[in-house]
Amino acid sequence: QVQPVESGGGLAQAGGPLRLSCVASVGAFSMYSMAWFRQAPGKEREFVARITRVALGTYYAGYADSVKGRITISRHNAENTVYLQMNSQRHEEAAGYYCAAGLARDAGLLQGAGGYTYWGQGTQVTVSS
Repeated sequence: QVQPVESGGGLAQAGGPLRLSCVASVGAFSMYSMAWFRQAPGKEREFVARITRVALGTYYAGYADSVKGRITISRHNAENTVYLQMNSQRHEEAAGYYCAAGLARDAGLLQGAGGYTYWGQGTQVTVSS
């Protein structure tokens, strides 16, 4: 299966920005819902953000409550790329960040791992003080 590939992880300063990228060479990329999840050591993987096509040229972006206002998900369909712009990073948000792609339409599935078929291997984000 096609595997999304993340990049951009690294060291972020507390309160500072960091942008992650994910390239997914799947057919009809623009029709896929794309999402970001994160998992810290010893904790379960959690949903961060997703972006879903709802009409031609129209996408819906949804976020976990904990990141609203600080994180923006976007996509560049011509390059099969989805981005996660993170602002005001917090120490507790250090984690492995994973990109996922899927064709599910149910909002509940799209906010959990069950809505996605393809997964990247993750990119690590650390936060310094």
